[in-house]
Amino acid sequence: MRSKGQMKTANRGKIARLKAAAEELRRSPAIAEMYRPIKKPVTLRLDADVIAWFKAQGRGYQTRINKALRALMLGERKS
Repeated sequence: MRSKGQMKTANRGKIARLKAAAEELRRSPAIAEMYRPIKKPVTLRLDADVIAWFKAQGRGYQTRINKALRALMLGERKS
């Protein structure tokens, strides 16, 4: 039977391996296309003209806003 310390060490190793595998998957172009991040509802106050511009492009304006924010985020990460 393992002690609590041994179990914690084993769990840390498992978590580290899972994180490494997840990171490797995220970097794979084929997997990146299938990657679906968890969505979280938020309340966000945006300028009316910004919302109108996204809505004028048709259905899916929230998805387009999310994609624009993601592109900005990824651009910042590369810097």
